[in-house]
Amino acid sequence: MGSALETLCGQAVGAGQVDMLGIYIQRSWIICGATALALVPTYVFTTPIVQALHQPATTSVALHQPATISVVAGRYTRWVIPQLFAYAANFPLQKFLQAQSKVWAMTFISGVGLALHAALNYIFVTRLGHGLFGAAMIGNVTWWIIILAQLAYLVSGCFPEAWKGFSMLAFSNIAAFVKLSLASAAMLCLEVWYYTAVLILVGLLKNAQLEVDIMSVCINYQLWAVMVALGLNGAVSVRVSNELGANKPKAARFSVIMAVSTSAAIGAVFLAVFLAWRTELPRVFSDNDEVVSVAIGAGWQTLVAFINIGCYYLVGIPLGFLFGFKLKLGALGIWAGMSIGTLLQTVVLLIICFRTKWKKQAMLAEGRIREWGGSSETLPAVTDGSIDR
Repeated sequence: MGSALETLCGQAVGAGQVDMLGIYIQRSWIICGATALALVPTYVFTTPIVQALHQPATTSVALHQPATISVVAGRYTRWVIPQLFAYAANFPLQKFLQAQSKVWAMTFISGVGLALHAALNYIFVTRLGHGLFGAAMIGNVTWWIIILAQLAYLVSGCFPEAWKGFSMLAFSNIAAFVKLSLASAAMLCLEVWYYTAVLILVGLLKNAQLEVDIMSVCINYQLWAVMVALGLNGAVSVRVSNELGANKPKAARFSVIMAVSTSAAIGAVFLAVFLAWRTELPRVFSDNDEVVSVAIGAGWQTLVAFINIGCYYLVGIPLGFLFGFKLKLGALGIWAGMSIGTLLQTVVLLIICFRTKWKKQAMLAEGRIREWGGSSETLPAVTDGSIDR
């Protein structure tokens, strides 16, 4: 729900409308905070929700996990509710800073937070044996230390134009902002839930515990590569949105070319590593975060959400079911189906990126900033001009 800032803040900076960033981040805090509040019941009632999926005996219908896990999971989710609101505060802060290329302070704060988190976990969990409760409390503490440090940086006077204090304008046009935020949330959630759906499918296989373990290892290795890609994700999105906001379509197009080239290079490196250690690592690799970030920077969230539905849920999951169950390939078949869906999404997004007329996108961005920057701002359509058909 905070991804709308990637489009709006980035294009506002490019257009020189930096004074709107403070209003945007406050609106995003309101929306993300309300979303976190709406999610609290799922954290409070995790145990009965998970138990509802259990068979009368000792296993879960979906993932074939021991039923006792639901009790422990329910306790843990209640303990980490403060982290839910930390996420709601953190994501808009990140996008606010990224849009202005102020990343080193954020990196330093996160690095200190990580070191503190590791040290406290070692002391209270490993040495003193406080278990999950200790891990949850430490997570709450370190997350909020990071948030408070970022807030201190925000109000320190380093952003005299972008941050002018809290304003009642943040409460205006909330419905329109929610509309754009929902498009962003749908795009990202559909992608994340895809992996969850794949794990649920694997849980239905015979010898599910082994198959789920295998798939979890594969996904974790893939996430190694994704973590590197995410480092470029923000940069690509900010660069594209900045250039469009500044009415520089050629620079935006060049940024897209560089993003795709970098993504391909990262993929090649990780593929070589995975193949070199193919007896220990998964042989399948796919990564398209940079391409998705281009769509975010240009404001194509709704379009990409529909692409995700088609590629992931209408192609990837059905193929995974076919390969895994009908052809009896197990976890390998489900992974193959997932990879085909991801590859198809990458190809579709690449076609869209290279067919886009960036001059038209720059004009759309200019209109978006003009409408949002005035006193009677209205939400721009996020699906206009995604590609010229």
